[in-house]
Order: sequence, then structure tokens, then C-alpha cells
Amino acid sequence: MSVILIHSDRFAEHQTPPGHPERPERAEVMAAVAARWRERGNEIIAPREATIEQLARVHGRDHIRRMSETSVKASQIDPDTYTSPESYEVARLAAGAAIDAVERVMGDSHKAAVALVRPPGHHAERDRAMGFCLFNNVAVAAAHARAQGAAKVAIVDYDVHHGNGTQHIFETDPHVLYISTHQFPYYPGTGAADEVGREAGKGFTVNVPLEVGAVDEDVQVAFSRVVLPVLRQFEPDLIIVSAGVDAHERDPLGGMRLSTAAFGAMTRDLRAVAEECCHGRILSVIEGGYDLEALSASLDAIIEAHATPASAASRVWPTSGVHSDRGSRAVQTVREVLRPYWTI
Repeated sequence: MSVILIHSDRFAEHQTPPGHPERPERAEVMAAVAARWRERGNEIIAPREATIEQLARVHGRDHIRRMSETSVKASQIDPDTYTSPESYEVARLAAGAAIDAVERVMGDSHKAAVALVRPPGHHAERDRAMGFCLFNNVAVAAAHARAQGAAKVAIVDYDVHHGNGTQHIFETDPHVLYISTHQFPYYPGTGAADEVGREAGKGFTVNVPLEVGAVDEDVQVAFSRVVLPVLRQFEPDLIIVSAGVDAHERDPLGGMRLSTAAFGAMTRDLRAVAEECCHGRILSVIEGGYDLEALSASLDAIIEAHATPASAASRVWPTSGVHSDRGSRAVQTVREVLRPYWTI
């Protein structure tokens, strides 16, 4: 199985202040990873900018206009989120890369795709940029998949931070399932187990909040007992992964202790469900990850998992050797909350 990578050197043009963790060097790491995979025969695609109409499926037009106005000069949107004159176009490229990934995967079920992008997106709300994020890349992608004919789309977010923007954009929509494993309590303060969606979307938001210090085994428990069973019952036409790697043990912003191999293991498990439910249609969009060495290694693990057949033998999880019941405690809480909606 081949994997298509979507990347642009322009992702380095989004500038943040010195010392900011979401820095241009992250894009340089992504470019180096893409080059390694090109040498192995994989295709690298340059993205197109998302159109205003594509962005407006999930963002208010006033928000899009405000982001366009940042092209005049560098600006600070909130204590964490900055733009440079190039950021608006670069953010549109990031959302466009996620759209390109959808079109490639929906058009050819024998290929997976990974969008190597910055700035990240999952904190961006319908009408607000925050948490380093200007536009919500995975939300734009999910809305595009729906417009392309996907009846049901699942988003799985394993970034260390909860994807508040993605949850809120789809919280009333039963056609988009949002599942998140994340450190809790932590920025941005959302993602409690009892946040399950609203109105027609009730039950289609699934949060698995993990305590600080969670290790590989904790996430494996969350995946095997909650994430994968819910995905199989939902039977999506496409799986989109918000692939943040800041739950890595080396990451300076997170407090979780996942190994590099865990990111490959999560991706392989999700690929296996995609093979069962949606003809292998799966794509990953990169979110956080702020230690450059861990980012590079974790991206390789994620791409390798997309490129390698998801056999039972390949789906062996790493072991940390650390005793932890954080995953089991989280699952117990989540099961009680989700009992009216899912069999887990």
C-alpha cells in the first residue's frame, strides 16, 4: 500500500515570536520527513489553498475576514496565537492540504494520505482562532468529505490537548463522530467525559480524558475498550486522524509519557478499523508536537503505519514497563457516560 504525503515548503513561512513552541523549524522537520519518504517511492503533493467557500462550511465569514486582515502586519490574537503577514495564506494551504488528502483518499480507496502541515488546527473554533490554530484543518476536511458524498465521517484526535474547536463545530451533527484521547485537566479546559454532544449530535462526541503521566498501556486500554468499539459501531465512510504527537514523553508542552512507537500503534489500529469499515479510507493531519526529534521520529512511525498493511502481527503495542491504571480509570468513567449511546 502506498501513502500520499501532502506538504509545502511554504509552511515554514508562518512566523511566530522567538521561543514560541509552534515555530518554523517544525515545518523544516516535516520537509525532511517528506524527503525521506520520497526516496522510498512515495508521492509528495503540493497543496492548494482552501477556498473561502470551503472554509465557510465550518467557519464564520467574519472570522475568515479577520484572519485575512492579519496579512497587513504581524499580530497577536491571544496569549498563545500569533500571525505574520504570510500566516493567512499558509493557514489556507494547511486547510487545503487536508482537503487534498480527502480527495485523494475518497478517490482511491487503495491509498492513505498524511498532510504534513502547520499551523495546526483543532483548537480553532467556528469564530475564533486560538491555541496556535487559525483555521480548523480537520473540520474543513470532514465538511469537505461530507460535501463529496461521505454519509458519515469519524475524527479521532490523539493530540495531548483536547480539540475544543473540532468538538464544538460538530457537536450537534450526528453524521460526524468526534473521539478524543487527551490529557485532562489541561489546556484548553474542555474534553471532560460527560461532554457527549448536543441535540441531534448527542452521543457522537466521545472524550477519553487521561490523567497526566499516562503511558502507552493507558492509551492502549482507551483504544481497545472505547475508541475502536465506538468506531466499529459508527461504521464511518472515512476516518480522519488529528495526529498530534505532543503526548510524546519528550514533548515540552505535554505531561504524558507515550513512546514514539505508540503513535504507530494508534495509527495501525485505526487503519485496521478503516479496512473493516470504509474500504481503507483513512488520512492523518498533523497537529501538535514541539520536540523536534520526537516530531521527526513520530511522523516516521505514523507514515510507516499508513504505508504498511495492517496485519494482526503488525498491531503489537509497545510496553513502557511502567505500572499505571490511568487508562482503566478513564475507561470506567467513560463507559458509564456512554452507556446510553454505545455498547462498550
